[in-house]
Amino acid sequence: MLNNLQTTANPVFITKVRSFYELVKFRLSFLVAFSCGFGYALGSGGSLSWLNLTWICLGGFLVSGASITINQIIEKDLDRLMVRTMDRPLPTGRLNVAEAMIFAIAIAALGLSILMIFTNALTTLLSVVSMVLYSFVYTPLKRVGPIAVFVGAIPGALPPLLGWTAFTGAITYEALIIFGIQFIWQFPHFWAIAWVADDDYKKAGFKLLPSRGEKDVNTAIQIMIYTLFLIPLGLLPAKFGITGIDSALVVTVCGVLFLSQTFSLMKNGNRKSALRIMFGSFLYLPIVQIAYLLDIVK
Repeated sequence: MLNNLQTTANPVFITKVRSFYELVKFRLSFLVAFSCGFGYALGSGGSLSWLNLTWICLGGFLVSGASITINQIIEKDLDRLMVRTMDRPLPTGRLNVAEAMIFAIAIAALGLSILMIFTNALTTLLSVVSMVLYSFVYTPLKRVGPIAVFVGAIPGALPPLLGWTAFTGAITYEALIIFGIQFIWQFPHFWAIAWVADDDYKKAGFKLLPSRGEKDVNTAIQIMIYTLFLIPLGLLPAKFGITGIDSALVVTVCGVLFLSQTFSLMKNGNRKSALRIMFGSFLYLPIVQIAYLLDIVK
C-alpha cells in the first residue's frame, strides 16, 4: 500500500516542480541574471568577486522569476485565450493562484534578501522598482496601448544597471550608457515579437505595436529606426573608456547585421521577416555583452 501511495505521489510532486519551473520562465530569467552579472563585471573592470557575482546573479534570477510569476497570475484568464500561453501552469490548472502567489512571494523575498545582503540598498531598491513596473504597470498597460512597450523597456533594461550599482554603489554615466543600450534594444525586440504573435495578442486585447497597432510599413520603419540607434549607442562604451576598440568593432558588425534584417520587413512586411528580427534580437544582446566583457578582461 505504501508503494502505491509513493507511486501516486511522485508524479504529482514532479508535475508541481515542473510547473513552478515553468512559472519562472528559466531562459528569460537566466538572461536577466546574465545581464546582472554583465553589469557587475563591467562595473568592476574585471576585478570582481566570483562569490558575489554568483549571489547577484541568483538574486536577479529570483526577482525576475517572481515578476514573471506575478505577471502570469494577473493574466491567467487572458493566457487561456492565446495558443502560445494556454498550456502554462495556471490556465491548465496544474497550479492554482494561491500556490503561484505563495511561490512568487517566497522567491521575491529570497531574491531581495540576497541582494540586500550581498549588494547594497540602491541595488535592492532598483530591483523592487523593476518588479513593480513589470508586474503592476507594464502588465495592465499591455491592453491599453504601445505605451506599455516604453514602460516595459525600463525594467527590461535595469538588470545591467543593477549589476553596475551592485559593485559601485552609484548610478554613474557609465551605468546609464549600458542601461540605454538595453533600453533601446527592447523596442525592436518587443515589436518583432508583437508582430509575430499579433493574432494571438489580439485575442487577449494586447496592443503593443506602434502605428495604430498595425503590421504596416510605419511600424517596420519604427523598428528600423530604433535598431539604427543601437549602432552609435553600442560605440559609447569605447568612447568613454569603459571598453576598447575590439568590442566596438564587434558591436558595429552586430548592429549593422541586426539593422539589415529590418529592411526586409519594410519591403515585405511578412511574418518571416519579423521572425528574423526577433531571433536577431535574441542573438544581438548576449553577443554584444560578451564582447564588452572579453574586452575588459583581455
